Amino acid sequence: MVLSECYEAFGGNYEAVKQRIANDATIQKFLLMFLKEPSYGNLCEALEKDDYESAFRAAHSLKGISQNLSFQKLEVSSSALTEHLRNYAEQPVDKAQCKELFDKMTVDYKEVWNAVDEFARQQ
Repeated sequence: MVLSECYEAFGGNYEAVKQRIANDATIQKFLLMFLKEPSYGNLCEALEKDDYESAFRAAHSLKGISQNLSFQKLEVSSSALTEHLRNYAEQPVDKAQCKELFDKMTVDYKEVWNAVDEFARQQ
């Protein structure tokens, strides 16, 4: 599997990431770092504890990573969760909607993670 095929496997935008990071070796380096990036685990842990400040930070980190690496579907779903959690200090978090957004984001996250993991094993 080549880099463009990996992006195709999870619905990412390889051409967009190439515009940001012109070198395939650098894209690959950051792509493989995603497998060890702790934000998703931190998000899961924070939501289990109803720690919405930490959940917001973790979701926001995933959104940024997704934007920078052109993980389009994960960018959309992590952005939706981030925005849902943004005002956690001023208003109560709708837990049912939060769970729905988190579940959608989890599907997108796993799709990216699995494709990147397969790519890594073939290198």
